[in-house]
Amino acid sequence: MKKIIFFNLAFITLLSAATLNLNLAPSDPKRVTPNNISEILSFNDAIKDAMDSVVNISTKQHVKLRRKMSGLFNDPLLEQFFGPMFKYHIPKEKLQRTLGSGVIITKDGYIITNNHVVENADEVVVTLAHDTKEFVARVVGRDKDSDLALIKIEAPNLKPIKIGKSSSLKIGDVVFAIGNPFGVGESVTQGIVSALNKNKVGINQYENFIQTDASINPGNSGGALTDSRGALIGINSVIVSRSGGNNGIGFAIPVDMAINIAKKLAKDGKVYRGFLGVSVSDLTNQLKSLYNHKNGAIVLNVEEDSPAKRATLQRGDLIYKVDNKEIKDAATLKQVIGEYKPNQKIRLSIERDRKNIELDIILDSRNMMFLSDKEEKIIDGLYLSELDRQKRLNYRIPSSLQGILIEDVKPESEAEKVGFQAGDIIIQIESVDIKHIKDIKIALKKYKNMPKRVYINRYGTILMIVI
Repeated sequence: MKKIIFFNLAFITLLSAATLNLNLAPSDPKRVTPNNISEILSFNDAIKDAMDSVVNISTKQHVKLRRKMSGLFNDPLLEQFFGPMFKYHIPKEKLQRTLGSGVIITKDGYIITNNHVVENADEVVVTLAHDTKEFVARVVGRDKDSDLALIKIEAPNLKPIKIGKSSSLKIGDVVFAIGNPFGVGESVTQGIVSALNKNKVGINQYENFIQTDASINPGNSGGALTDSRGALIGINSVIVSRSGGNNGIGFAIPVDMAINIAKKLAKDGKVYRGFLGVSVSDLTNQLKSLYNHKNGAIVLNVEEDSPAKRATLQRGDLIYKVDNKEIKDAATLKQVIGEYKPNQKIRLSIERDRKNIELDIILDSRNMMFLSDKEEKIIDGLYLSELDRQKRLNYRIPSSLQGILIEDVKPESEAEKVGFQAGDIIIQIESVDIKHIKDIKIALKKYKNMPKRVYINRYGTILMIVI
């Protein structure tokens, strides 16, 4: 059984809008090999600047220890031996520390890292290469769906990395993973691009990974994957391993996606994505004979009250183009739709019964929703998202179960105190059946200023929580 290793951690909302002034690497580089046996192949000159752009990130999180006082702690013999106050000295919380890496992308201190490196952190501290001075970082924004985050430090003489283009990568290109594995200090590993556009890893909502055999170990998360020039082409993210060590299967988020997300986080503090409302699959060899187009995404299901439903999309439709962007497969469609904003108008080119049809559609919002009713002070701290095919696979949720998934619960929030847990599915609030996030808003408005019974499905068991 394979085990996916990656490292955890906070939702900190974002502040002011900003512009990212990037240091772009030359496009279309020439690929070369050593000329003769008197030459030594070395990449030191090429990657030394990139090494200066990779930082160490350490985080601190105060975690409450949840445990019931057993009869052992009330034992009179122990009390007599240790004193009557001994049971009150048992720690109620622990300090959890995590190490990761990040990449400086602008001179004024913007740093890209993984969301799971800074998620739930109470403090994020950055240490520059070849320097012991620590800088407390501000989390500008996080995007859980892509596992990316943008943080910022105030420090002089920063060296931003050169930004390459992951869209120009080829399998076999030499790459370097730069980071801080196991906290031993900055290190570099070499490998090649093993595969591109890997999208069925089952980790993130939006997957388009670069696969590499360059060693990515604990602490490398959020570090740089560079080409042989030292230009950034990916953000190291996870490994697949049975033992916890490196088995030569590492994944990095392409720099094209990472920079796109970073710009949105710098501007808005979060990423707003368009939502179409379809479940899709790839066009397999068995199905190609049924369609004129040989690439695209086949519609398997159309959600009720969605942009797709309103535009009359049907099961069996083949989406082969969005505006002027060719759709190769289901993953491409998800990536392309996610690049648009809610309320943006797009044109779908579809094939239905071997006829080409064009549909104009206005997208809805697809974001997970941090639901917090500030006026009523209810359900503060729930991180919600609607169920889709990928989430059902990740959480093993049957297709017959309808509701809203609680992806996370904010520490110390009211939601945590009343008993909500990550993985719960809200199925009903009072008399309102919950199928979409808008149903939650309807229920909260309908039963405003009164206690509400919330019914949840927790791994097959129906529970009720009163808020």
